[in-house]
Amino acid sequence: MELLAPAGNMACLHAAVRAGADAVYMGVDRFNARRGADNFTMETLREACDYAHLRGVRIYLTVNIAILPSEAQAAMEVVRQGYRAGVDAFIVQDLGLAAEMRRTLPEADLHVSTQMNVLNAAGVEAAAKLGASRVTFARELELAEVAELSALAADRGMDTEVFGHGAICICYSGQCYMSSLVGGRSANRGMCAQACRLPYELHNKAVKKALPSEGEHLLSPKDLCTVDLIPELAVAGVGSLKIEGRMKSPEYVQAVVGVYRDVLDRTQAWLAAQPEGADLPAVPQSLRATEEEHRVLSEAFSRGFTQAYLTHDDGNQMMSYGRPNNRGVFVGRVASVRAGSVLVHAEEELVAGDVLEFWTNRGHFAHTLAEGDLLANGDARIALTRKVGPGDRVFRVRSAKAAFKDDALAPKVPVQGRAVLRIGEPLRFELVASDGSFGSAEGPVVEAARTKAVAEDEVRAHLDRFGNEPFALSRLDVELDDGVGIGFSQLHKVRAQASRALEDDLLAAYHDRILPKAPKAPQRARVGRGGSIVIAAWATNAACARAAKKAGADVVYVPAVNYKRGESLVAGQISSTVAQAGYPNKAVIALPVADHDLVPGTREARFDFDAWRYVKAEKPVFAESFAQLWRAKEMGARPEVGPHVPAFNAWAVNLLEDWGAERVWLSPELTLGQIEQIGASTTAELGITVYGSTEMMTTEHCLLMSQGACDRNCTDCARRKSPHYLKDRKDYEMPVFTDCCGRSHLYNAVPLDIVHTLPDLIAAGVRAFMVDATLLNTAETTDAVARLVRARNIAQKGNTVQKLPGTTTGHLFRSVQ
Repeated sequence: MELLAPAGNMACLHAAVRAGADAVYMGVDRFNARRGADNFTMETLREACDYAHLRGVRIYLTVNIAILPSEAQAAMEVVRQGYRAGVDAFIVQDLGLAAEMRRTLPEADLHVSTQMNVLNAAGVEAAAKLGASRVTFARELELAEVAELSALAADRGMDTEVFGHGAICICYSGQCYMSSLVGGRSANRGMCAQACRLPYELHNKAVKKALPSEGEHLLSPKDLCTVDLIPELAVAGVGSLKIEGRMKSPEYVQAVVGVYRDVLDRTQAWLAAQPEGADLPAVPQSLRATEEEHRVLSEAFSRGFTQAYLTHDDGNQMMSYGRPNNRGVFVGRVASVRAGSVLVHAEEELVAGDVLEFWTNRGHFAHTLAEGDLLANGDARIALTRKVGPGDRVFRVRSAKAAFKDDALAPKVPVQGRAVLRIGEPLRFELVASDGSFGSAEGPVVEAARTKAVAEDEVRAHLDRFGNEPFALSRLDVELDDGVGIGFSQLHKVRAQASRALEDDLLAAYHDRILPKAPKAPQRARVGRGGSIVIAAWATNAACARAAKKAGADVVYVPAVNYKRGESLVAGQISSTVAQAGYPNKAVIALPVADHDLVPGTREARFDFDAWRYVKAEKPVFAESFAQLWRAKEMGARPEVGPHVPAFNAWAVNLLEDWGAERVWLSPELTLGQIEQIGASTTAELGITVYGSTEMMTTEHCLLMSQGACDRNCTDCARRKSPHYLKDRKDYEMPVFTDCCGRSHLYNAVPLDIVHTLPDLIAAGVRAFMVDATLLNTAETTDAVARLVRARNIAQKGNTVQKLPGTTTGHLFRSVQ
């Protein structure tokens, strides 16, 4: 199992390699999901690749954001130049970029990013069809799913990757619009503002005050830590264990990678010692992380640790309700306070430069220890202006002893050397690396000494002075005639020349890469943009569906999670009073964003929920992932693709059309100008949601649980019968409800209304327009659909309706960052 480490800059890369990473992932200054990290430039990328490759470490480049139409060619050029610089594989989110990579640069390895939301067998099959060599699973999988999908991936010639340590997104990755809609900074574009780490209150609309909770950070999970699951992950067939943290320091990278390296090495040694074909015995405790290893991880960075969904740790125990940032490690308590200073009784060794955090009943604050703060007995007396009290807890959030000292040459590469000094023959020095790579150099003809002969230990000493070269001798054979005379400078010269030759041989496979000329894109048959304008409605109950149809909707979509009797949702509230048998004819089933297989332990298996039972051959179906598109087409259905499949450019739209999508609903993060660019470059039928509340998150964790644990019986949950919302610091109310599988859905506080832009959208190439009635009642649904029908009718005459007050145009006129 590969240990994959993060690097936000060159120092972090050095730290990762020194700590034992097998591979490192990084980004350049564009097109990566951590645009706030220092990142690399195209100029420093080759240096990074050379440094890693000399030491047997692979480099993966993250190009894992949604690519806007104007960026498509530039993003592909980053991939091409990254390949030329020596990148081993590319981690990609955008379907269009992935397709263009396979078409124009099939030599480059494609890793499907976790943002593609692969969480089932169909996702693995679709990734294989896309040409991926690796699939990074969604974080919401449990161990049994990981094992089953890893076996399937292996059968398809791919390996798999799971997140092993670091921050967890509360939303399914690639499906979050919260940062984008609240602040214009898109998580899908690498600019997440971490709105999920802010304080919120959970409210029941029937209750006038906030519901009780263990804290105010209701969307903030603890950090993932799988150090004690490494044996289980290895047995499950995971190919790569990924540590999150490209925004973290070199100290963090060094500490976390080092611990995981040690535990992984113990695990692999144990597995290698087991008889082939025999059942594995119970995992011995000696393989688990020690108390000291856990302490190192906590001190590196911790919001508290959880194994999260891998072991069904998906309730309140996985959440960090109390605080959204680093907790560090507990080092002691305030023993006394007097005359402006506090005495800290330390239970851990303290040194100057440690950053301590004091937790008081008035909040918390940090202090950096000075030499004068330390007492001879190990305690600390600190002058503070902030108020603290006896018994207040003290945590260390940064350790001075763990400071990383960068060295661009470390670790040096062990090599074997052979020096030949035969009188009458040229001086020769050879170097051999562990993989057989070879470098040699010859000097002048060796002569007999005129005065003092050179001794063997002198030859060894001068040939071992690699200094600024990346190698170190693990063994040196010297063949030395008696009475040889040689200048030491000649030894230095052949060593340097042999070192350069070995380096060239080690890197030749990368430096010899030649970029193939990109083939021209195939011409797509142009079609006119005429034809009828389709009015659609999204309805979560039969009454609203009938109302939409009666008001003039041409097609009605019904989410599979609401289709079953007793699961109707009216204005975001579950209701048993709405007739389930009365859906209009030809209502189209919409598959859920989260669509796990019925593997024992999954919510689908627990609640016997299978959305695919509603999918029929020759019938239309609304797919919300590229995996669902693949599976629906394999079943002979007529799929269209929803906005949760991020089709941000014509490459992506064309791929979805080629895979069988009869209509592509565009992302809510696109501007009108970007929609025009897509419409001008594709033959696919395009749709867009023009009215309703936009879903910002789908979460595996139930957001209603913050008011207290429950029995997990989602079918009969009383909380689901009342409408809830999260209230933020600005008093915006974001509706939230939980579906039949216990997954939560969070909506924007301000409804979307771009119905008044219909003439512009039609001119841009859009032909289908949707009202999302999830949070509407029947009367509101009737009014919204009728207004859209009226807007369609008058748009043909160049007229439009007025924008409704209290609504937003979303990103239609405001590009995401």
